[in-house]
Amino acid sequence: MSKRVIISNLLILASLALLAAIYFAPAWWVSLTAPNYPEDAFPDGVRIHFHMNGVFNGCKKMEKDEITEVEALDCVHEMDTINHYVGMYPIAAGGVVERPFSLFLMSFFGVMLLGFACTKPKIRAPLMSAGFAAIAIWMYMTWYGADGLKYQNAGYVQALVSAVDQDSEREKMPGAEDSGNAWLESFKRRAGLVEPEEEQSEVEDTRSQKEANIDLLKTNFLIDQKKKPANEREEWVGSNLQVMRWHYEKSLGRYFKNMDEIKPLVKTMTMASHVVFWGIIAAMIILVWGARKNGGILYWLLILVPMALPVFFLIEYSAWLWWYGHNLNDMGAFTVKPFMPTVFGQGKVAQFTTHSYPSIGFGLMLLMSALLAVAALMRRKDASQK
Repeated sequence: MSKRVIISNLLILASLALLAAIYFAPAWWVSLTAPNYPEDAFPDGVRIHFHMNGVFNGCKKMEKDEITEVEALDCVHEMDTINHYVGMYPIAAGGVVERPFSLFLMSFFGVMLLGFACTKPKIRAPLMSAGFAAIAIWMYMTWYGADGLKYQNAGYVQALVSAVDQDSEREKMPGAEDSGNAWLESFKRRAGLVEPEEEQSEVEDTRSQKEANIDLLKTNFLIDQKKKPANEREEWVGSNLQVMRWHYEKSLGRYFKNMDEIKPLVKTMTMASHVVFWGIIAAMIILVWGARKNGGILYWLLILVPMALPVFFLIEYSAWLWWYGHNLNDMGAFTVKPFMPTVFGQGKVAQFTTHSYPSIGFGLMLLMSALLAVAALMRRKDASQK
């Protein structure tokens, strides 16, 4: 290998490390500030963080003499509560397909970069075939397989549980754990009504946190099935597809239980998930076929597609913001005209000031894109001199 190829491969290896970090880092943050959220109690406003696998609380626990918090306020819940007054759907209703597939897509990009780094087509094609085959099996077991949710990322499962705990209507199913009162337990912890020792003794278990969260989702799923007519009930399968479909319907109906609007949305997203699944499989086959030679559009796509990750993120983020602002439910307490929420910078909605800015994850995306751009240029220059 030439010196340029070696350097470009080192840059690609660094990009692979960044790709892993990007998945776990917050990519963007949004905050709401208003006079009724004083800076002393909400120094960052009502803040949330967007990750690849979900939306998480951005509020920190207050450490002041006049304010006592055992646990930080759940600002995802707080923002959902604020937004629903104007008919906006909960945050968990966005990125429904993208969030569960993000883990597979990032792995998909990783195999593409490894394929580009390999300079020998006879090695590249089998290498990519093996990598894509492993992702395809993993993806199938997760999305369609029984108990497939256990193969998902723990953060994604935690985000689902956090959204379920926000529901205000809870009913205990006979013989089941009262997981529906998780929101009340969370309140008690924040208010300091549960002693740390007592709390610790109650949650001691040999199971992992992800397994406990899956059990909680299962319990809530079965509770919801009990509410339905007998001919509409489902048995628990535990596939990511089943959980996504149920959780999306539950999120849409948290404040606005208009099933005539909700069911078509659930059907559309279910169909979209099938399209994404088989679209990824088709892309794998096409890329392996194109990996048989150096050069050509399919070869260069191996690096150009991962390089465009920041662009994909911004398009996706903007599109969902548009959806939120243009799909306001008529059952909201206040009527506002459809609007485009602020993508970048500050905006104003009623008495609230919105802040929307990139976080460390997006910075890592830009850095990765820059490294990959240099690697691609070096590889192209090396190829032109042969």
